Amino acid sequence: MDDLISTLQPSSSQCDTTPRVSSHQVDISSAGQIQNLFPEIEKHHGHGPDILISNAGYGARISDIMDIPLSEFDKMFTVNLRASFILTQSSIPHMRAQKWGRIVYISSIAGHGGGINGCYYAASKAGLMGLAKNLGTKGLAGEGITVNDVAPAMIGGTGMIPGEEFVRGTAGDVSMIPVRRLGETGEVANVVTMVCRTGYLTGQSIMLSGGLK
Repeated sequence: MDDLISTLQPSSSQCDTTPRVSSHQVDISSAGQIQNLFPEIEKHHGHGPDILISNAGYGARISDIMDIPLSEFDKMFTVNLRASFILTQSSIPHMRAQKWGRIVYISSIAGHGGGINGCYYAASKAGLMGLAKNLGTKGLAGEGITVNDVAPAMIGGTGMIPGEEFVRGTAGDVSMIPVRRLGETGEVANVVTMVCRTGYLTGQSIMLSGGLK
């Protein structure tokens, strides 16, 4: 559950377009570690993040609700929903001060009721979607801060889905995906980049699923 967070800021050197990058490792399940991250970011860059992309997640696959221990339910919501809430709270002050910001949550097709990881995973991702919709349309939209979520499905080359064989015989089998392949991490990055560049888009959930519903 460690999350490696990188922030970028133009350097004050002669070449203003050169980014300054810093990496900070935190346990995303620890509220204290997340909150302590932001003074570190300000120390390195002089201000908080302009863009927050909340991507760390947890996804143990337990299909039957009767088999899900309460401890697993709590862990799922701590990592998948509470962490994004704390990251958002800590990011907003700088965004408000400059009247510009972008917040993007990485949710999942599971938030729409699909997926293969069980009801508790689906509920945690649906919570992210609700957070994005509320903040993006009622909470922050008038302050120059957009909030959206990107909902991928069956993305290969990741810790959750290393390859096609991992989902063979499940609802995410490649034969069930209309485009007949797994998605790629670069394709998710393309959508996130588009969201960050589009200031008229807010409070939306963008499905990236190869046609799966």
